Amino acid sequence: MVSTRTAVCFVLASLFFGGTFVAAKAGLAYFPPLLFVAIRFDLAAVLMLVYVGLTTSRSELVPRTRGDLGGILATGVLAIGMTNALLFVGQQYVTSAVASIVYSLNPIMTPVFAAALLSDERLSRRGGVGMGLGLLGVGLVVSPDPANLLGGAVGKGILFVGAISAALGAVLIRRAESTISSSVRIAWGLPFAAALCHLLAWSSGESTAAITWTSEAVLALAYVSVFAGVLAYIAYFALLDDAGAIRANLIFYVVPVVSTLGGWALLGETIDAMAIAGFLTIFAGFAVLGSKSIDVRGLLPAVSTDAPLSDDDDAAAREEPRGYHSD
Repeated sequence: MVSTRTAVCFVLASLFFGGTFVAAKAGLAYFPPLLFVAIRFDLAAVLMLVYVGLTTSRSELVPRTRGDLGGILATGVLAIGMTNALLFVGQQYVTSAVASIVYSLNPIMTPVFAAALLSDERLSRRGGVGMGLGLLGVGLVVSPDPANLLGGAVGKGILFVGAISAALGAVLIRRAESTISSSVRIAWGLPFAAALCHLLAWSSGESTAAITWTSEAVLALAYVSVFAGVLAYIAYFALLDDAGAIRANLIFYVVPVVSTLGGWALLGETIDAMAIAGFLTIFAGFAVLGSKSIDVRGLLPAVSTDAPLSDDDDAAAREEPRGYHSD
């Protein structure tokens, strides 16, 4: 059964990441793309370091194993830094709708890396059907203009590499088997992400002189730093530790749905019948994916029995499930 913690993390990560494409597109009118990402991670790193400093003991803040260091680097360099640098650069060339559907290839790429690098995560035939339904649903929700979808090869190529970086980073984090909590791993990873993006911005000739500071720019920066940054990453990386790379990255099927509903609720955008069909298709995909993990007997009234448990059964009942350490 899906735990309450896992469900909450899934919903929060989907909601906070859902506004990223809109906020990023809005902010790119005022910031150079790589510098936008770099400043975003500067702010997020400070907030995250303050958070873990107040909520975590000093002994738990220090990486102790090679897996800790590997998890931090995979988090900062791939899952956060390179992924977002490519996302913001790619969005200069395509619409938010096209960007979200290209980035939704992330869950398709994750099982490929998981099959090669993880021994405990494999995608079954049923899982493949569920993922295919999810991707079809994303296409129906976004329903981009065919002319836009076929054009802008450069932007879509950059976004696709970003999706690959995110998928590979998620799998490598699981492979590292870090002993530190997900929040501490993020706090260590964000400075690496910021440093990487500042280096990329400097090498591409971006300058702070090109920034136009307006109220809209500040709002966009605040959203991608706090909500799509700190809060979304806390929820997402906790979900990654709890549910695994393949299931955690399914949030990127929900992100276009959240973006579409947000545009309807906040911007007065319309939702057509095709988008509603897409919502239902994504739901069907999730139902197929989750059908094996739902114990129907758990939904039925308990049946008492007087038969005593064997020693093996009693030990299994007392044993706590083992997983990956997270907050």
